[in-house]
Amino acid sequence: MSADTRPTRLTDRKRAAILAAAVTEFRSFGFAATSMDRIAATAEVSKRTVYNHFASKDELFTAILLQLWEASQDLDAPDYAPAQPLRPQLLGFAARKMRLMADESFIDLSRVAIAELVHAPERARAMMERLAEKEEGLTAWMRAAQADGRLRTLPSPAEAAHQLQGMLKAFAFWPQVAMGQAPLAPEAQQRLMEECVDMFLALNAREHTPV
Repeated sequence: MSADTRPTRLTDRKRAAILAAAVTEFRSFGFAATSMDRIAATAEVSKRTVYNHFASKDELFTAILLQLWEASQDLDAPDYAPAQPLRPQLLGFAARKMRLMADESFIDLSRVAIAELVHAPERARAMMERLAEKEEGLTAWMRAAQADGRLRTLPSPAEAAHQLQGMLKAFAFWPQVAMGQAPLAPEAQQRLMEECVDMFLALNAREHTPV
């Protein structure tokens, strides 16, 4: 973290220290074996301070996932641009998604969340639903492109967004999470993004529509 972005207020510095400590503990020991006491000790703050910032371990873990998501975004998902070709707009989304999926901390913590889904599905589902809210921007983009007559109306906007993201995750997320494969190299990421976007548009763009 550079000097100009480092938290300056004491409370902000403590929150940042708690989040950093929690990332270390969750990655090393998993969700169940990580305690708020351990996080407080690693962050060098009191347990009360941890609870002042985060009401529960669930809330803290979700905050970490959201922080990793937000750190991967240059800006919020761009609005649909009717005057622009579809392909570069979707490639821009894919690039932001790829940055997140290549983050080793996000991959490790996703493993923790998925493992928790097996042992405590309701808790883990709530965490993942919070993350899913962050993907609504692409669904809105799909809806606008369909309304503009540039994408087919089936599948639905949500299904279309899931279709594109599913293609990306099939090669750049699930193999890394489930089988421990290394994140894709930049050249492979670019090739995958182009292939997935082109396949999506081949299936969903209306005929004679510039892409």
